[in-house]
Amino acid sequence: MRITKKQDRMPGIILTILLFVAEIAFTVLLLYTNLLSAKYIGIVFAVLLVLLLIDHLLIRKFRKQIRFWIGIILMVIILAVLGIASFYIYKTVSALDDITGVNKEITEINVYVKQDDAAQSLMDAASYSFGILADLDRENTDTALQQMASETGGEVSTKEYSSLTELADGLLKGDCQAIVLNRAYLDVFDEIDNYASFSSQIREIASEQVEKLVERNTPAPVQTDVQAEDSSDTTQDAAVTDQIYTIFVSGIDTRDDITASSRSDVNIVLTVNARTKQVLMISTPRDYYVPLSISNGVPDKLTHAGIYGINVCMDTLNMLYDTDINYYFRLNFAGFVQIIDALGGITVDSDYDFTTQNSSGYHFTKGPNQVNGDQALAFCRERYAFSAGDRQRGKDQMKVIQGVINKATSPDILKNYLSLLDSLSGCFETNIPYDVITSLVKQQLDEGGSWQVLSYSVDGTGDTQKPYSMSQKAYVMVPDQTTVDKAKTLMQKVRQGFMLSEADVSAQ
Repeated sequence: MRITKKQDRMPGIILTILLFVAEIAFTVLLLYTNLLSAKYIGIVFAVLLVLLLIDHLLIRKFRKQIRFWIGIILMVIILAVLGIASFYIYKTVSALDDITGVNKEITEINVYVKQDDAAQSLMDAASYSFGILADLDRENTDTALQQMASETGGEVSTKEYSSLTELADGLLKGDCQAIVLNRAYLDVFDEIDNYASFSSQIREIASEQVEKLVERNTPAPVQTDVQAEDSSDTTQDAAVTDQIYTIFVSGIDTRDDITASSRSDVNIVLTVNARTKQVLMISTPRDYYVPLSISNGVPDKLTHAGIYGINVCMDTLNMLYDTDINYYFRLNFAGFVQIIDALGGITVDSDYDFTTQNSSGYHFTKGPNQVNGDQALAFCRERYAFSAGDRQRGKDQMKVIQGVINKATSPDILKNYLSLLDSLSGCFETNIPYDVITSLVKQQLDEGGSWQVLSYSVDGTGDTQKPYSMSQKAYVMVPDQTTVDKAKTLMQKVRQGFMLSEADVSAQ
C-alpha cells in the first residue's frame, strides 16, 4: 500500500506538536519558580526550540525510517531530560516553600502534676488548684488558661507564685495540685541549684499550643546611588535597599517542633550586602547578660530570650546592637546533623587541637577537619575543652555554618542534591519570603562572583548575677562594651558597602 504525502508527514507533525507542548510546559514551570531571570529563561527556550527544529527535520518524513527513528530517540532523550529537570525543580520549590515565609511560632504551655498524682488528663484535674507564675511569661500563661477553661467548661482555679523555685516548691509540697508552665522553662530548672531533678519529679497531663505571629517591619526598597567614600566615616548608614539585610540566626538544641519557642543557644546576627557580596557574622554568647525587650531593663541571659519567642530574641539584639533585624533563620542543631550528612560531610577549620568532653570523645586537630553530622554537632557544642569556654563555642558554631555554606555552594552539592532537600524539613526554617530568596538566586546567576564571609564574636567577663528569668544567682557573661561597639561599627561598614578584611574582624 502506497503511503500518501499526508500520511508520510502526519506522524512527524503530531510528535513535533507533542514535544513543543512539553517544552512550553517546562518553560512555564521555569517562569513559575522565579528562580531564573528572563535572560536565562530565554536562552533555555531558544535551545529547546533549536532541538525541536532538529528533531522535526529528523522525523518529518515517516518513510525515511533511519532518520525517523533517530529523531524518535532524540525526542525521548529530550523528554527524559525535561522530566528529570522538572522533578528537580519541583523538589527545589517544594523545599523552599516548606522552609520559607514562616510567620508563626508556637509556645507550648503544659500542665504538670507530680509523678505519683492520679490525674491522667486535664479533665481529671479540673478541680485542682493550678500554680502559675505571677509575672514571667504571663501573656502566654493567660492565653493557655483561657484555652483550658474552654476545654473543661469551667473557670480554672489558679494560685500565683513569684518565681520558678516557689512554683516548683508549691507543687512538690502540695500547696497546689498542678502547675501551668512554658515547657522551655524546664531547661532553666536545670541551671538552678537543687532543682536540676525537678523535671524528673513531674509529669505532663495536658499541653496548650499558643500560636503567635512573627512580625517584622522590613524597610521598603530605596533606590539610591550613594556610595561611601571614606571608610572611617560610620556615623550614618547608607540607605537600606532590597539588597541589604540584617538576619538573626537562632540555633536551638531540641528535637521538638522547629516552630516551638525554645532557649536560643546560638545567636548570630548576619549583615548581608548583596551588592558587595559580603556577609558579616556577629556571634553573641548565650550567657550574655543583657536586658530583654520584655524585662523592663532587668538583665537576663540572652539564651532565655528564646523562651518568650523569636520576636523577643530579635528585639533584644536590636537593642544591643542598635540595628533593625529584618528576618530570621532558625536551625535545629539536633536535626542539623541530617543536613551535614546529606551534604556528604563538611570541612571545619579548628583553632585548636582538642578532644570533645562527651561520651563520643571526638578528636579534632588544629586546621581543617573533615566531619560528618555527629562530629560537626560535637564540634560546635564543645566549650569545656577551651579556656575561652562559650566564647570559643560561638566561634566554632560560625565555623560549622561557614563549612555548610562552602559545601552547599560547591559543585559537590549536585551529588547529594535530592537528599539535601529532603533533610531541610524539620530542622531549618525562615521568615524570609520565597521571592526574596529567588531574587538573590537570580542576581547570583546573572552576576556570578564569590561571596566574602567574615565573622566576629563579642566578648565579656564571667560573673554571678540573678537573671530576670531565674530565681537565684547563676553564671552570666557581662558584656565588654568595647567589643559590642566594634560589632556595631563592623555592621555599619558592611551596610555602607565597605569591603572588610580579616584584619578588620580580628580580636585585636
